[in-house]
Amino acid sequence: MSTIPLTKRGAQMLKAELERLKSKERPAVINSIAEARAQGDLSENAEYDAAKEKQGFIEGRIAELESKLSAAQIIDPSAVDADGRVVFGATVELEDVDAGKTVTYQIVGDDEADLDHGLISISSPIARALIGKVEGDVASVQAPGGVREWEIISVKYI
Repeated sequence: MSTIPLTKRGAQMLKAELERLKSKERPAVINSIAEARAQGDLSENAEYDAAKEKQGFIEGRIAELESKLSAAQIIDPSAVDADGRVVFGATVELEDVDAGKTVTYQIVGDDEADLDHGLISISSPIARALIGKVEGDVASVQAPGGVREWEIISVKYI
């Protein structure tokens, strides 16, 4: 299995979700199943079916998180020294060449991406176009509305 890049914040987020699933969600669904069993006939018990389905989802998510964390390559963006190049974990300020609008994004792992908070996935088209570039470079990104060009204003490792 290949490694999965994560920032320190992303790894902490996944560990917190895993802990919540194991300590709160799993015991709650086990109690729900026990209560549904106590009601008798399981063949027509909707509560039992729903609880078993939820248990399957929780167990699947726990396995997925454990797998991702075991294969994670945790990167501290503040410890990266890439000589001003855009790399995983970098925070990049961009200007839309056509519109003149500026945006700031941090390039993070797939599980951490949240565009509302300026976190873009390493596998997104814009991140792929930015990787390896430096301040002053222009990156062309194939967007659904056509090609957009972004000038790199600054690259920070925070």
